[in-house]
Amino acid sequence: MTAASASPLRLGIAGLGTVGIGVVKIIQRHADLLAARSGRPVVITAVSARDRTKNRDADLSNYAWEVDPVTLATRDDVDVFVELMGGHEGAARAATEAALAAGKDVVTANKALLAHHGHALAEMAEAAGRVIRFEAAVAGGIPVIKALTEGLAGNQIRRVMGVMNGTCNYILTRMETAGLPYDTVFEEARQLGYLEADPNLDVGGIDAGHKLAILAAIAFGTKVSFDDVVLEGIGRISIDDIRRAGDMGYKIKLLGVAQMTGRGLEQRMTPCLVPDSSPLGQLQGGTNMVVLEGDSVGQIVLRGAGAGEGPTASAVMGDVLDLARGLRLPTFGQPAATLSTPVAAVASAPAAYYLRLQLMDKPGALAKVATVLGDAGVSISRMRQYGHADTSAPVLIVTHKTTRDAIDVAIARFPATNVVEGEPVAIRIEEV
Repeated sequence: MTAASASPLRLGIAGLGTVGIGVVKIIQRHADLLAARSGRPVVITAVSARDRTKNRDADLSNYAWEVDPVTLATRDDVDVFVELMGGHEGAARAATEAALAAGKDVVTANKALLAHHGHALAEMAEAAGRVIRFEAAVAGGIPVIKALTEGLAGNQIRRVMGVMNGTCNYILTRMETAGLPYDTVFEEARQLGYLEADPNLDVGGIDAGHKLAILAAIAFGTKVSFDDVVLEGIGRISIDDIRRAGDMGYKIKLLGVAQMTGRGLEQRMTPCLVPDSSPLGQLQGGTNMVVLEGDSVGQIVLRGAGAGEGPTASAVMGDVLDLARGLRLPTFGQPAATLSTPVAAVASAPAAYYLRLQLMDKPGALAKVATVLGDAGVSISRMRQYGHADTSAPVLIVTHKTTRDAIDVAIARFPATNVVEGEPVAIRIEEV
């Protein structure tokens, strides 16, 4: 049977924003190519969005229109429900559940939905004999879900890490290259439309934390545990930190790291220093990068556009074509019933830390700081003092490997020395 004579795969698309329209354009532009690659036509039968009158720069006249995405999800002429609305409650959740209950497969770009309800949805899909695909939910156009579930399926994954929010990477690299403070670049990013309606989803690390939790579940065979992700945003990173980290051979990134340790599953989305010569250190602008480490393959680096109409729609279509070809995998790479409940690591693995202190110009000040660090079990690897400003001077310290608890103990004891002004900044240095 030729692709032209095979039964078409019929899509219902809920959400006609940037990504939804990107999917429509790909299907309209590449209909013959998609049919040739999948062995059957891929068509849109119905769509849904809040405002039917909005100009979306695409011809939607040949598609049925549903106001209610739940109704769209249960139409008889829809085989695959494509959920591109966003949000982890409300219409997105209700329509996804309705689609599964009605015997539809689901393709989604909704990281929040999967981070909060992924395991329950996976159980529901598998019980109904359906499939949920979500390549577009993590790192835009980078095929990291496929890499983990398929290409690296023969590996025990040791670590997953990466820069997974392009807005944060844009802000940090813009601060560095233009010498601008955080608040100025934050406002610039807002004016350019780079920030979510709730900016804390970006700069607070929440958006990237959703992605990390999904990758960790696949990598380590656990239920998604977003609530256990340690989150710290980039709001406290100053231009001085960026410059002085650069002086010592590092770049600052909002870095996600997940690894299974003897203490449990460690998941962190926090600012980290990485060597400026490393792939992560050289990552510029809004680009994403995910690093996967397997016991057989070693380290794999995936780099590409983490958002935008084309890249994200490309990831959606990769999932659609897999379904058209008949490729059916469990949601998180193995049956939901076999996923373990992770034990959250109570402490992160030891690492070197960058410390920035404002030290008063008093006799013995450095000695007092060194004593506090030593008493907390923190050993100094490198120290650098910068020029005085009135009665104090910034001091940078790079420690040997230690724990965050030991760093926090030392920071809590600094005020008693009467030589440290303000609140010190501590940033983990990640080995990459």
